[in-house]
Amino acid sequence: MRKAVLFATGLLVMALFASCGSNKNLQEDIPAQFSEVYYNYTSDGIKLHIPLVSIQEERISLDAVYFHGMKSPLVQSEERSNLYVANFRMGSKDMVMHEDPKKEYGNQAPQKPEKSPVDLDNDEALLVFTQDNQTKYYKLTGIVEKE
Repeated sequence: MRKAVLFATGLLVMALFASCGSNKNLQEDIPAQFSEVYYNYTSDGIKLHIPLVSIQEERISLDAVYFHGMKSPLVQSEERSNLYVANFRMGSKDMVMHEDPKKEYGNQAPQKPEKSPVDLDNDEALLVFTQDNQTKYYKLTGIVEKE
């Protein structure tokens, strides 16, 4: 009986340490300021817009984002240098289906789901960024849908 209690206590302690380690790179502050983060639906998925008020580019680089159960790389907008965009493919409505497979060339598969390292609500995204050669995370909240 004593061995069972010690074993259960050991498992509990290990579980506590394991859960603390998974959030060690979740940051409360980031060397950037964001205005209202929003998304809209496109013909083939979701487009997430992350507008910046300021960023210390010499300190960090914005890499990717988790949103609605998927992960996508962040791309700086060509039109607006203070805007980063992530595209999440959910499947195209105009997919070509043909008996000749060559005619189906160019169809894009929907993006595979990828679980976020932390739990997210529907109005939250997890920003993946690099600072001092370390991958870190920042939770974006209050994301709204716009048309």
